[in-house]
Amino acid sequence: MFVHERIDPNERFRERRRRARRRRRIRRALVAGLLAGAGAALALGATYIGKSGGASSSRPPGATPARKAPLQRPVPKEIRGVHVTMGIASLPGRIYDYLALRAYGLNTIEVDVKDEDGKIGFVSPDLPTLAAKIGAAGAYYDPRKLAALVHARGIYLIGRVVVFEDPTLAAARPDMALERTDGSVWTNASGLGWANEYDVRVWRYDVDVAVAAARAGFDEIQFDYVRFPSDGDLSQIVYAGERKEPKGDTITRFLRYAAGRLPPLHVRVSADLFGLAATHDLGIGQVPQRLVGTLDAIYPMVYPSHFGAGEYRLADPSEYPGRTVAHALHDFRIAVHAKVRLVPWLQDFTLGKPYGLIEVTDQIAAARRQHADGFLLWNPEGVYTQDALSADG
Repeated sequence: MFVHERIDPNERFRERRRRARRRRRIRRALVAGLLAGAGAALALGATYIGKSGGASSSRPPGATPARKAPLQRPVPKEIRGVHVTMGIASLPGRIYDYLALRAYGLNTIEVDVKDEDGKIGFVSPDLPTLAAKIGAAGAYYDPRKLAALVHARGIYLIGRVVVFEDPTLAAARPDMALERTDGSVWTNASGLGWANEYDVRVWRYDVDVAVAAARAGFDEIQFDYVRFPSDGDLSQIVYAGERKEPKGDTITRFLRYAAGRLPPLHVRVSADLFGLAATHDLGIGQVPQRLVGTLDAIYPMVYPSHFGAGEYRLADPSEYPGRTVAHALHDFRIAVHAKVRLVPWLQDFTLGKPYGLIEVTDQIAAARRQHADGFLLWNPEGVYTQDALSADG
């Protein structure tokens, strides 16, 4: 599986030389951009939201008015896309490999705006000042240049914003993190800190990050890890400001808050949900039916290797990629009554059972049988089965 395996050797040699020249130009531009971005961030002043829920303006008086975002771009009739990490997006010339997949049917690229480590992929005066204070923002890519480049190829651009798993924020601001009963910062099974789902300061911070991406030209903001923790010693968690409400109400309130702020910027709002969220109550606050009327789209993560033995009466769901995807999406369709776009994340990586073209296209065919509005392929290494993108509908 390669991103663009059909480029001949001579073209690869010429491309390497072009990239070497481009790398030298970009290094110089990055140094200048970092200095300019840091100065602009410091000039913005502090952003503060009190624990009572009241919020001051995210911009000090006299600040430059926000630039208008471009008009909303149409969504592809059938999304055919891939995920790109900010690390990969930072590699000079690498984005062109993904743009080349347009020849195979790709029409959508999803790029990390804020990832699982709490890192933000760009430096911008539009970011909340807290991002600079805690060292979250990094110059991985220029969001405006990225958006212009992607749009010039006629490709739809989604920005992924990881919300509540945020070890960077938790470490720098323990008052905004989940705590243990002894007062220390709670961490999950992987040792990662989480932000407090009930803290409106966290809500505003993450949506402010999304606003910056919207102003840069992203077409859609896709919230991920928009849930309560699912692993680690959950009995030790102390939620400051906890409300006596179902967890699903809390997550829905956050997404409604986001959906209230982002559409005026001509950007759509969506969220990633666990693949089993429509089949079982997972106790993490993801209730698909509650999100109808709030989100433009839901992206179920229906990776077959992530389903336990016996789910959907399949001894090993990873051995039946199409059937597993079909069962999960069937339950999502019932939950949302076709009133929101449904676009599954499909598995294009190997975890146990080897996954190649047959397994990936089997999932795509199942998604189409369930009348999904397209698909996104996930591979943490950014290596995709390109021929799957051109599979007939």
